[in-house]
Amino acid sequence: FACVKNELVPSHPLELSEKNFQLNQDKTNLAMLRNIQGLHAPLKLQMELRAVKQAQRLPFLHSSNMALDTLRGNDECIGFEDILNDPSQSEVMGEPHMMMEYKLGLL
Repeated sequence: FACVKNELVPSHPLELSEKNFQLNQDKTNLAMLRNIQGLHAPLKLQMELRAVKQAQRLPFLHSSNMALDTLRGNDECIGFEDILNDPSQSEVMGEPHMMMEYKLGLL
């Protein structure tokens, strides 16, 4: 079905824009930061973002990604996931050893 997948178009003109909203906003913020403070500021921010994304909790613990939200400036914004929670990150407590072995590829 590869040929059918290539012919699919978004159902609404804003769907593609909403899907890439965070990426577009990050690009705009980095460009503005470069124009105001110079090349070092966006490079430093990108290094900090990469470091924060690599640090994760164990797979059976919920992570709020507070450091990532703080670097992006989203720590003071109230969104849908703050009130009704993100369904993909529902609180599911499993067997810690099984979840860690699954993440490491031992199962």
